[in-house]
Amino acid sequence: MSAIKRELTAKFAATFKENNKQTALQRGVVKNGISASAENMVAHVNNVPVFSVDLATGKVANQMQSGRCWMFAALNTFRHKMLNVFNLKDFELSQNYTFFWDKYEKANYFYENILATATEDLTSRKVAFLLQTPQQDGGQWDMIVSIFEKYGVVPKTAMPESSNSSNSRDLNNYLNKKLRKDAVTLRNLVASGKSTSEIQSEKENMLEEVYNFLAISLGTPPETFDFEYRDEEKNYHLDQNLTPQSFYEKYVGINLNDYVSIINAPTTDKPYNQSYTVEMLGNVVAGKEVKYLNVDMDTFKKLAIAQLEQGESVWFGCDVGQSSTRDSGIMALDAYDMNDLFDIDFTMTKAERLDYGESLMTHAMVLTGVDLVDGKSTKWKVENSWGEKVGTKGFFVMSDEWMDEYTYQIVVRKDLLTPEQLAAYEKAPTVLAPWDPMGALA
Repeated sequence: MSAIKRELTAKFAATFKENNKQTALQRGVVKNGISASAENMVAHVNNVPVFSVDLATGKVANQMQSGRCWMFAALNTFRHKMLNVFNLKDFELSQNYTFFWDKYEKANYFYENILATATEDLTSRKVAFLLQTPQQDGGQWDMIVSIFEKYGVVPKTAMPESSNSSNSRDLNNYLNKKLRKDAVTLRNLVASGKSTSEIQSEKENMLEEVYNFLAISLGTPPETFDFEYRDEEKNYHLDQNLTPQSFYEKYVGINLNDYVSIINAPTTDKPYNQSYTVEMLGNVVAGKEVKYLNVDMDTFKKLAIAQLEQGESVWFGCDVGQSSTRDSGIMALDAYDMNDLFDIDFTMTKAERLDYGESLMTHAMVLTGVDLVDGKSTKWKVENSWGEKVGTKGFFVMSDEWMDEYTYQIVVRKDLLTPEQLAAYEKAPTVLAPWDPMGALA
């Protein structure tokens, strides 16, 4: 290994001081910050929030200080339909309700994975992966489908937000403490040769503690409730003694088996037109398998456009922190010009960013519009879940080029796929390692 010599650093410092351009940049960046100094107003001019296809979606929701974007995005796609069918205004489904059951199921999923790896050393990469983050707020589309299918949904009035769903740091901290402690117990039970029934009995005690912890922190999920509302014409409606499952069937009514996850991962280990899953990725034991069809970006965008043109919004996952302005809501490759600011070439291909840990899916949102010129997309309307104080009343604009580079997943109806694509999706998937970037949780 070669150490840095003092003489080399002194040479760099002297050269920097002699460069008037760099010292001028230094003054501006030190005072104003990197992003503010590099922001490019041309990106705002090129991404005006006007779209040839623009769906009516109502007000933007706010996930607050939590990582529930994936479930907000999924619930928002349901809400869009309900607003139109039932003539509702400013209506939301309960994100706290789905949050409760996701945490509960993730605890059991963690316990079962700990038991499945109990004979492996603690230094095993799989065991270390499990213990690093026993559970978190994030998730995948197929994971929220598992929650919907098992527990249904409820309106926000039936289980409103709580302090700990809106700011989940403490909840996650103490739940993970418990899960790691329980992992010690479960591994010791296996090591001491306890029977399966004895281990499962102890696991049930652990799950009861998890349920109590969640009920104290988030409230108790309703088993039955009344749905009371006025529509946009001020007509009064009351539907009594609903269950979460009957509410879903009557008011949402979407067959979740009609939808598939499509990804764009242009790495050499994931050939296009093949299906993939990720080991140890999920939340509900015996729930829906997380599964994707990998396609090229041209196909990816055509599928999203087809669904939008038929009046249906699109759940999607991306790396939102890359080249995007949070306050003004512009997602564009030229939002910042870091190469010119530092005279450094930061460019990598999409595949290189995935392979080398520079990018992965970090956030889920909803496509609610697209601007088409001669049938080609130029920019996209994005419904975020950060409230109305960012972007244009909460909506972002995503350039077509940004989608190419930083969008990784969409969810579309099966009937939009060609027979060949559907057949490829339905084949037995290639199993990816738990730490593969396509296993990232939005």
